[in-house]
Amino acid sequence: MKILLLGIGKTGSLVRDVAIERGHTVDVVLENDNAKAAGLTKDRLNGIDVVIDFTAPHCVLDNIRACIQNGKSMVVGTTGWYDQIPKIKAEVEQRGSGFVFGSNFSVGVNMFFELVKTVAPALKQGYAGHIYERHHVTKKDAPSGTAATMQNILQSASSAETEITSFREGDVVGMHELTLESPADTIYLCHDAKSRRGFAEGAVRAAEWLIGKKGFYDFKDVWREV
Repeated sequence: MKILLLGIGKTGSLVRDVAIERGHTVDVVLENDNAKAAGLTKDRLNGIDVVIDFTAPHCVLDNIRACIQNGKSMVVGTTGWYDQIPKIKAEVEQRGSGFVFGSNFSVGVNMFFELVKTVAPALKQGYAGHIYERHHVTKKDAPSGTAATMQNILQSASSAETEITSFREGDVVGMHELTLESPADTIYLCHDAKSRRGFAEGAVRAAEWLIGKKGFYDFKDVWREV
């Protein structure tokens, strides 16, 4: 298939490499050529099967709307826009395109989400929860989308608000930790990414899975299928 990649940073570069390894053709739109999604014209998107976005919160909504308006399916790994999910979902369904988003496209992290969901009832049993997340110093959003997803999982299960502490250090790929503390003991859950390749592979597999599908999907709900 033919992929149009938006964002050629640390993860985006790996997305390009993984997609080529898996036999796909990849075109790239650079940020300097895409202010307010000006580079995502109908002609530019012609012949593209899936657009993959790993850009930044300040521009991702413009990119999403440009692609939806042109009927293009998207995989979006950029976070920081989730307050607009209801509107974007409605637009995707109206246009009849396909859309997969995720706070983290690593299969390992999505397994980790399942573990968080499993231990969430502890918050109703006298445990106090706290989420810690560490990323590289150039990461633009804090807390991370992954930490926010963990927080939402815990809140859905217990109605408790779990505090998030964010650290930005060196070139840390991504570490997420949940501690559940009681007077009797402490429970630790941790996911520590060794490289960004897991994120890239998940995004490319999501793009492959999306071909021929319509609708709005969260990667954490479909990762088993990809």
